[in-house]
Amino acid sequence: MKGKGKKITIYQVAQRAGVAISTVSRVLNNSPNVSEKTKDKVNEAITALNFRPQVSARKLASREPQMLAIAVPSFTTPYYNEVLKGVKDEINDLDLDIVIYNTGSKNPKEGIENFFYRGTADAVIAISIDITETVHYQLQSSDIPIILVGSSHPAYNYFELNNRKGGFLAGEHLIKQGYEKLGMIKPSLNTGSSVEREEGFIEAMRQFKIPVHKKFFISGESTKHAGYTEEAGFEAIFQYDRMGEFPDAIFCSNDTQAIGAYHALNKLGIKIPDDIAIMGYDNIKFTRYLDLTTIDQKMYTVGVKATRRLASIIRHPNEDKVQEIIDPILVPRESTKKPKS
Repeated sequence: MKGKGKKITIYQVAQRAGVAISTVSRVLNNSPNVSEKTKDKVNEAITALNFRPQVSARKLASREPQMLAIAVPSFTTPYYNEVLKGVKDEINDLDLDIVIYNTGSKNPKEGIENFFYRGTADAVIAISIDITETVHYQLQSSDIPIILVGSSHPAYNYFELNNRKGGFLAGEHLIKQGYEKLGMIKPSLNTGSSVEREEGFIEAMRQFKIPVHKKFFISGESTKHAGYTEEAGFEAIFQYDRMGEFPDAIFCSNDTQAIGAYHALNKLGIKIPDDIAIMGYDNIKFTRYLDLTTIDQKMYTVGVKATRRLASIIRHPNEDKVQEIIDPILVPRESTKKPKS
């Protein structure tokens, strides 16, 4: 007998009709932005399942999403945690549930494509994920509000990070401190941001006419989190040790690498900064206790900005896009003080 079984949800209707839940919501709200063929499929599913929509099921088409997805390559690393804190502290004004979707750091593009194929999010903040043509098509089809953080695309609102400038600031700082033989600990996976940091770093060396020693540009063996880990930084230092030669100063691709490298140098009896200068990238909280020079990307602020922007486009979907480049700043500390003459 109908009505005695498990309650039918909008998700089951969407699955049966082969459409996104946002499409079901538009049909429920009599939106003109749905084809007659699609309306018929959804209505047939509603009838077959004996679906009785509640008020909450009608929110999407009126630009009142229910589920905010934070799509992120990893939610265990300090960098992403800082962005998520900014989102969390700002989200109170939005009547949204939050789900964190881990796309994976080894192949985030494939992860985000799979995520959008599922069609379960009503609004999205995508962090450090490049928008491929496939994902762009999926987004255009679903018509859900999305904010990009740490990447950019002309069709969407975004807060891009100026990684090239960050790399340049790192190189400029070390050179002005008096270091000439510079090295870099890179991630194991080349991404747009990592390549731009390296290019900016090399650009500074060339601008100040400092030789570029590519043998000092190395990666650790660990591939976890694409090599942005303490283990990778630790391993890279021992690669220098096996090489039998160290640079005078090392720029790490992020702070967690720098923390691992810092520990390895201590184990080898190499003093920081008397023997080698070292710096990181991100300005996570722990760096101040190591007196570690770093680059601040204003991660928390970016999380807050992204959430405020999402709230604005939910309420005013036709307003102009915000496409902002966030410039990083240098945070100098003791780990890169001027070398002894």
